[in-house]
Amino acid sequence: MKHLLPILLIALSLTACTKSRTYFPKDLEPQPVEIVRFDNALLNINTQSALQDIRIISNEYPTFFPFFVENILGVPANDTTYLAEQLPLFLQDTLYGFKQTNEREKILFASTQDLENALCKAFARVHYLYPELPIPTIYLFISGFNASILFFDDDIAVGADMYLGSDYEYYNRVVHDYQKVTMRKECIPIDVVSAHLFRYLPYTSTKSRLIDNMIYRGKIMYLLSQIFSDTPAYEVMGYTKEQWAWCIKHERAIWNLMMDKKDLFKNESLLLTSYLNEGPFTGEISQDSPGRLGTWVGWRIAESYMNHHPEITMQQLIAEPNAEYILQESFYRP
Repeated sequence: MKHLLPILLIALSLTACTKSRTYFPKDLEPQPVEIVRFDNALLNINTQSALQDIRIISNEYPTFFPFFVENILGVPANDTTYLAEQLPLFLQDTLYGFKQTNEREKILFASTQDLENALCKAFARVHYLYPELPIPTIYLFISGFNASILFFDDDIAVGADMYLGSDYEYYNRVVHDYQKVTMRKECIPIDVVSAHLFRYLPYTSTKSRLIDNMIYRGKIMYLLSQIFSDTPAYEVMGYTKEQWAWCIKHERAIWNLMMDKKDLFKNESLLLTSYLNEGPFTGEISQDSPGRLGTWVGWRIAESYMNHHPEITMQQLIAEPNAEYILQESFYRP
């Protein structure tokens, strides 16, 4: 009988680490999110009468049109004559694939009902936890392969031409293979909400060590995973299924290597970049690994912390500034 207690404690510990939590009521009403089809207005410009159409679209979108012209085309918004010369080139170019891309975008984004449904559900959950945050209007636009997500005042602009499918041939000219994983239409809601959360729930630590950055990003990823609870974790992370499986398989080795190298309390910019930024792999760990392993481990720590502390709310998790405390109380032992 004396051996049963340790075994029982181990079993309870394992259960605590794997149980799921629910942060939202099941009957939560969707939050209205407006999608503005600036992409359609842009692609409907008649290149033979560009100046006239530019004046029309400028009147229809008095704030977003100059934002687009200056940030994407790099042209002064008030120089309509020069703009009338450049915009047709931007829309009709075949060398860089803009014309072909615009045609594909028209087909894939003929309907945005699926995006609207996903965004309304996601922002209902964001609003439930943080009712003080603004609900953005989403502007779809054509970026010429320049941008996926841009902030426009309190709103968010989405470069639809950056979400045409991981296998889209013209992406081979402008991005690396590892970047193509999330260049799909169904990835837009996660990218939009992720950008929104990182913008309005910013990094506040006065320290710039790896552990502080890991825990901050991990907390946001944990929140994102709860908002998109019906989405596989690897999709939320922006990994392939194989990359996520690699991380799970090697989780203990990843952690042991980080500990052996004492990387957690370092603050060198190159080390932070290696662990946290997009890349084909995490150089500090292995060339077989996916990028952003620091963020992935931070997420695992945040998840373990919340599983061990059912009394802690999501807002308390996000607000907790002490990364070392979260690490200690997470009992993270891969």
